Order: sequence, then structure tokens, then C-alpha cells
Amino acid sequence: MNPSPKHFSRLHFALFGGAIATTAALSFFGPSVRAALQESPKSVVDEAWQIVNREYVDGTFNQVDWQATRQDLLSKNYTTREEAYKAIRVALEKLEDPYTRFLDPKQYQALTSQTSGELSGVGLKLELDEKTKDLTVVEPIENSPALKAGIKPGDKILAINGKTTKGMSVEAAANLIRGEVGTKVTLKISSEGRDKDVALTRAQIELAAVRSSVKQEGKIRVGYIRLNEFSAHAADQMRRSIKTLNNQKVDAFVLDLRGNPGGLLHSSVEIAQMWMDKGAIVRTVDRKGENEQFMTNGKSLTQLPLAVLVDGNSASASEILSGALKDNGRAKIIGSQTFGKALVQSVHSLSDGSGLAVTIAHYYTPKGTDISHKGVTPDVKIDLNDDQRKRLGSNPTLLGTPEDPQYARAIAELENTKLAQPGKPQLPRSLSVR
Repeated sequence: MNPSPKHFSRLHFALFGGAIATTAALSFFGPSVRAALQESPKSVVDEAWQIVNREYVDGTFNQVDWQATRQDLLSKNYTTREEAYKAIRVALEKLEDPYTRFLDPKQYQALTSQTSGELSGVGLKLELDEKTKDLTVVEPIENSPALKAGIKPGDKILAINGKTTKGMSVEAAANLIRGEVGTKVTLKISSEGRDKDVALTRAQIELAAVRSSVKQEGKIRVGYIRLNEFSAHAADQMRRSIKTLNNQKVDAFVLDLRGNPGGLLHSSVEIAQMWMDKGAIVRTVDRKGENEQFMTNGKSLTQLPLAVLVDGNSASASEILSGALKDNGRAKIIGSQTFGKALVQSVHSLSDGSGLAVTIAHYYTPKGTDISHKGVTPDVKIDLNDDQRKRLGSNPTLLGTPEDPQYARAIAELENTKLAQPGKPQLPRSLSVR
């Protein structure tokens, strides 16, 4: 499997590798079927084979005899789920597609949490202090029980339900803190030299995929929006941000997609519609050669000048959005060449709680460009050197400031756009596809 793009900030809430633009399609089994199949590892093996046989984008299966693969898989006896999982992974490796992959139950749960944009728990990001080895709060998540209880970055967690955290790993602590929505957990917190017990009720938490602010840059007011991933809630959060910034009378926008590994296909399409009044967004082609074209709907939220920041870790759904904005002449794309992933996956749940991501289509930008292994080429290419990357990576608060070279170039481009100046007319409401 190819590694996922490295994220710009270590606090980026991506759970594990392989940037994918997924569809929302999931397959489910009823309780009685699930219970019966859980006891049969071979059934899960055949389940995975059937999905690939039915949906995989390459009808030749990378020149692999897929029927013979099934016979080989079913000729073996699997005494444990782990043996079955290994067999599935070995079979999938023959396709030489890092995005068609098997997910064990923990990986599948992590992926569904990521794409749903939600998690259940108390909402804490934790790390081990390198010097003291204390379990330390990195930050509480927005709108979480932890934040509402007053837990702050830097607080130490001394015990979980009375169990000391001394010598405990972050993963072990997270497993103790997680639990069903509505249940309680008590944390012993050391904050500013004082110890206290904090009782928290676990909840369903919507994760913030979008962060926005108004920045006064010279003579123009800039609406800065950073989109971390295309989760199920990203479009609603983007819509609220654009409307809020419009109400604050910004003159132009900067949309930051750097480090964004992708996510849901429908989310990227919906967000593109917020910026574009007319034109195509993306075209997908399945193994039968059937095309599906996604178009704008004439309901954009703004036509103010727009600059989009991308880098080598902007992948998948990020490339769908930036490619659509570039090909339609709607935005100036600034930064480094993007990742180059032009494939779409559907994600299926299997009967024992594991999952399967399967490549089902290839996509093309509105001008018909295939970005596979090439990426989207910025209109203004500006690469960061090693020192700049390290500086921004170690201090994410510098992103979207004049200390950020790519953002600074975006501002310069907007300042050179006469339409971005206060008092000047805005871009026309209609844009033709170029």
C-alpha cells in the first residue's frame, strides 16, 4: 500500500493512510445474517471477492484470472479471522492498486469515523510528554464534553476511572476513555498545579473540517478558509463559513487545501457548487465505459475573487475541487503540484465488521485531464524549501499568515486582481467553461 500523504500539521485529524475519494455507498447485512457469517471466516473471504468481482474498475483485474483466484481462496480452510484477512490482502495485492484494500474492524471503524466527520467519546487529542512521559492533552475538540468541562491544552491526565495512567500508552488511554454515547468516564486531571476529578458523559461529536477567519491584508479583507478533509459534514461547515465571511464584507477568498487527503466524492461536488455558477465539476468513468458528469447547479454562494492553495499532499477530492476551479477559470491555483490520485472508491462493510475499499471509477477534470500520478498543476507554482516546511510544520499558527510563503503569494495575486479592490465591481455572476 502506498503511504498516505503526510499531513501539513501533526494535529490534522486524519486517522490512517491512503487518501481516497469515496462514494457514500455502503453494503450492510441484517443481524441474523451477520451473526451466522461471523463464525465463518471463509464466508468473509468470498464476500470480499464477490464485491471486487462485481465492482472493480478494471474488468481484466490487472490481467489476473480472478475466477481462479476465487477457487484458490475457497480451497483453503481458515481457522481464524486473521488467516482469512491475510488471504484477502494477498489476493488484492495482485491487482496492484493501493486504494483497493481490505480493512480489519478497527481500520474500518476508523475510516467510517473519518468520512462521517464524527466520533463518539469525550473529544480529547492526547500525547505523551517527551520529557515527563505524562499523558498530556494536546487540545480538546470543538463542541466536545471535554471542552465544555474546561479541560485545556497542557493538562495532564493522571487517572482514568481510578486507573493510573503512569506508563500507559496513548492508545491504551484512548481505549479506556472511549465508550458508548451517554455513558460516563471520570478523569483525574492535573491543571495548573491542581488535581481534580472531572466526570464526563460521552457524546457524538461533529469534527471540524473547516476553519475560517477574516484577515486584513493591506487594503483588502480576505476570507481565509482551511478545509482539512471532505467529510460528511464538510459541505455544511463550508456553507456556513462562506455565508459568515460574506456577511463580514470580505473582498476576496483564500481556500487552503494543503495537506487535505480527500474524502467523499459528493462532498467535493457540493463544495464546488458553492463557488461556481456554471460549468462541469468532474466526470467519472466506470469499467463499462459509462460516464457520469457532475455539474454546477447555479446556486453559488459567492463570485468574489478566489485563490486556492495546494501542495503535494492535496489529494483525491482536493484535486477534484481544485481541478474544477482551475479548468473553469474560477480561481487562481497557487502552490505545489498536487498528489495525483484520479480514482474513486466505494467502501463496503463486511459481515464480521471488517470492510473493503474498492476502486470503482476513474475521474477526469472538466477539460478532460487525467491527473493520475501527475496531479493538478498550479497556475502559480511556488514550492516551499525544507526550512519553510519545517517552520510551518512546527508552528501551524503561521499557516495563512504573511509568514507563510504560499499564502503571501496568494495575497499578492489577489491584490493584482482589480476586482479584489474595495469599491470595485465583483466578478460576473455567470462563468463560461473554458
